[in-house]
Amino acid sequence: MPRLLLLRHAKSSWDDVSADDFDRPLNDRGRLAAPVMGSHLAAHGLAPDRILCSSARRARETLAALLPHLDEEVDVRLTRDLYFAGEDRMIDQIRAHGGNASTLLVIGHNPGIQETALAFLTETASPVTEAIAAKFPTTGLAIVDFPAAKWVDIEPRTGRAVAFLKPRGRKLVEISAEDEPAG
Repeated sequence: MPRLLLLRHAKSSWDDVSADDFDRPLNDRGRLAAPVMGSHLAAHGLAPDRILCSSARRARETLAALLPHLDEEVDVRLTRDLYFAGEDRMIDQIRAHGGNASTLLVIGHNPGIQETALAFLTETASPVTEAIAAKFPTTGLAIVDFPAAKWVDIEPRTGRAVAFLKPRGRKLVEISAEDEPAG
């Protein structure tokens, strides 16, 4: 069962208004939040086998802050195709590059990350889905499981929302499907 981790890059800096959007770095808050997420991934058995990451600077810096917490053998692929990709392009990238990974982490940008998460989910009225729809903050992470055996076979509206993590200072707030009432 493939597990998809959709991560919005950490908070970026707007200090240099003349900088090209693609080249914006992380700000201090982003540099603090990204390693917290990396530590959480490692501590909770969520480390990915493969990472697809936008090649924009803020996404690469987010990735760099995660990597010290992950397995050295993780397969990392940088691509400009995730830079402001909409849900269709992002889904195509996931299908094309998920490979044999059991857990795939995608680091990208909004609104594409949020749209993709919502497009995959079967439940539209769950607390996890509602939290994702309300706001997908920087360093926010959606965890989605699929019944399909291969990434090439995943389809919209077939994923189960496992959890949504949002940064709060140096901590994470988790909204989990396990916390939802049955029925």
